[in-house]
Amino acid sequence: MQYKELPLIAPLQKAIAEIGYTNPTPIQETTIPIVLKGNDLLGCAQTGTGKTAAFTLPILQKLEHSNPKDGIKALIVTPTRELAIQIDDCIKDYGKYMNVKHTAILGGVNANPQIAKIRDGLQILVATPGRLLDLHSQGHINLNKIEVLVLDEADRMLDMGFIADIKQILKIIPKKRQTLFFSATMPDSIIELSKKILTKPKNVNVSPVSSTADRVEQHLYYVEKSDKRDLLLHVLKNEELDSVLIFTRTKYGADRIVKLLNKANISAAAIHSNKSQNARQKALAGFKNHDIRVLIATDIAARGIDVDGISHVINFELPNQAETYVHRIGRTGRAGREGIAISFCEESEIAYLKDIEKLIAKEIDVIEDNPYEFYDGYAIKIGKIKARVESKNASKGNNSSNRASRNGNKGNSRKSNMSSSRASKSRASKSRASSPRRSGSRDLDFNSSDSRNSNSRRVKNNQRKPKSSASRDSRDERSNKSAQSERPMRASRLYSSSSPRSPRSSAGSRIFGNK
Repeated sequence: MQYKELPLIAPLQKAIAEIGYTNPTPIQETTIPIVLKGNDLLGCAQTGTGKTAAFTLPILQKLEHSNPKDGIKALIVTPTRELAIQIDDCIKDYGKYMNVKHTAILGGVNANPQIAKIRDGLQILVATPGRLLDLHSQGHINLNKIEVLVLDEADRMLDMGFIADIKQILKIIPKKRQTLFFSATMPDSIIELSKKILTKPKNVNVSPVSSTADRVEQHLYYVEKSDKRDLLLHVLKNEELDSVLIFTRTKYGADRIVKLLNKANISAAAIHSNKSQNARQKALAGFKNHDIRVLIATDIAARGIDVDGISHVINFELPNQAETYVHRIGRTGRAGREGIAISFCEESEIAYLKDIEKLIAKEIDVIEDNPYEFYDGYAIKIGKIKARVESKNASKGNNSSNRASRNGNKGNSRKSNMSSSRASKSRASKSRASSPRRSGSRDLDFNSSDSRNSNSRRVKNNQRKPKSSASRDSRDERSNKSAQSERPMRASRLYSSSSPRSPRSSAGSRIFGNK
């Protein structure tokens, strides 16, 4: 299908032709007619498949005859500043032959120029949630005439904690509106949110949930954490990596990589939330113009990086969420073009790798020519572990069988001994029953030692003389004195931390570290 077959007006067709678009992407081919009919939409498509044109083109057409002085008609909410700027640039390119005014408002820059454009009148407003609510609370924005609401990259907005802002925005715009809900992934949380804000939506899912771009080659290096920086320099020796986007999990890690590459005479810059908006725009512009070879970004800042010709994406650290991997590698191979994604995996990230491969339903190719591979290769390591486990299980099986045989032999011998002892006891009892009771048996034998001792004790007890009352009184007095002298000693022993009678104190010292 070609763009000229879509029901788009002549000014849009002319602008599209000048940009060089000839064939719409699947998301564009499906979405544009739905939006033009006024239906709500729930769209899921991979990053880089052309979602922006899928909703901006029909919105521009719907606002062809609107007046900027009539108020804002379309509101597009995005999670990041870069994405807001990108969408606003696309509207400028697509609507160059139309009289539709627009602007982007975002944080990190002076708000006065944005307020001035809003006062001049516009039909389309692109905004990040924070700046939008700030200017609305100050009375600079009137959203009472919104006809179309677009939530772009909704999954990332939820990840970034914008759910409360989204709910607040929904309260200040008309309930009767057209809502377009776009997301690169479609987890359950997104589906639940869409049910609350969409009315009989049309579902557009041009690719499997969380699938990766088909034209992106994916490769993997197994490497120790301490060798990652050396491996990065090794990979970047290849001059074919002329436009590289590197992802890190932290802002501090991004800055460290910039210092490493600049020291190696590799032009690099970083974008993350600690950078000012001007610094981020300068770095992004240098990367687009190929003045900067390597751009290092965190996941949040990377949304909105729409740069043609990114040759490689490198995951310096694997993301702890498998869906984030989809967003990362979607920066290359955009709109059907080829791209390459390279990931570094240390031993502690193997669990993340398994989640990623489970999500994309494929195994990532492992680079064998790796000077920094750990444990002689992960596959070899797994093979060794598997062989060791199998041998251990085999030895356990042999040991258990040997123990069973030994136990069986012991049981048989024990049974034979018990039967023989029972037989001898029965014979002895029969002989005692048949023989007459002798007078010299043990219980009547006064010549035995036990009998003599017991007899002598009886004699001594009988020979004891009763003591006088005086002696008894003196004895009681001595016992009372000794008891009184021992009581404080017993109390001190009871509450002493060194006493063996107080195990609680020793246990407490072990738990809380008391000495």
